[in-house]
Amino acid sequence: MSKLQPESKTIDLHQNIPDLLNVTWDRFDNWSIRVLRRNPDTCTSYISPNRREFYKVMYFTKGIGMFSLGLNNFYIDQPTIVFVHPNEIISWKRLTYEADGYICFFKKNLAEENPALKFVIDKYKLFSDPDRSVVRLSDLDVQELDGIFKRMYDADTKASDAFAEDTIVANLQLLMIASLKKAAYVQPDTITDEFKHVHDFFQLLEKETSTINYTSPIQIKTAQEFADKLSIHPNHLNALLKKHTGQNVSSLIKSRLIEESKVLLIQTDWTVQNVGFAVGFAEQPNFSQFFKKNTGYTPADFRKNNLI
Repeated sequence: MSKLQPESKTIDLHQNIPDLLNVTWDRFDNWSIRVLRRNPDTCTSYISPNRREFYKVMYFTKGIGMFSLGLNNFYIDQPTIVFVHPNEIISWKRLTYEADGYICFFKKNLAEENPALKFVIDKYKLFSDPDRSVVRLSDLDVQELDGIFKRMYDADTKASDAFAEDTIVANLQLLMIASLKKAAYVQPDTITDEFKHVHDFFQLLEKETSTINYTSPIQIKTAQEFADKLSIHPNHLNALLKKHTGQNVSSLIKSRLIEESKVLLIQTDWTVQNVGFAVGFAEQPNFSQFFKKNTGYTPADFRKNNLI
């Protein structure tokens, strides 16, 4: 497999889904499964350290880039399909302008509510086993998968069709089985210790924020506390994150807390005080000041505007 030089293995940070894709939907929209073309809806580069409520299938038929899945890096220069679990940290650096293929997103609750889909996911472990998550494809494989994805994409564009979602889900199961038959699993490129530290930081950040609520608020939220947990000097951790993401520890923690605050304000009926307490603020005025400084809105105004 071709490899990039180490100095090329850097990651640009983009927080929001609209940065990740050139479309105007986000996690708050009423959707269960979506299928998009990578051209023109492809992204230039991103890293997604935040909790996601959806599985993702990325199907690359044209273009070259560096894809990172957890601790593994993959140089994508041939047709490839990737299966991404919601809890996994991923990044993508596009190295050529051309891009083609498809992307499929589906919510975790869709899998939980669809026994047949959940059975295929659990049985074949394409999403949960890193050794099976990246599959290299031949030209014949592409012909078969192109047909499946086209049926999924066509159904996605027919929002008024009562059977559209069922059609997509049925073809998604065929897609997983077809990919499994290829068994051309890609071996990852070697990662550096630097990237491992970056990965470990985002994993810890995810762990600390993934179960936030007002009965179990976030326990650590400072650069020093994260560095202590990771057994690394805070200055060294700052330098690594600045190099690989363009932001320091405090900025990344702050961005994650703002994102979690937005989710809680929109998706719960908790008081602003409870939301603030959950993300680490004992006093509501301190949380409101923090939120407004970083968003331009008070928590109450943000909730009101987005609920409307």
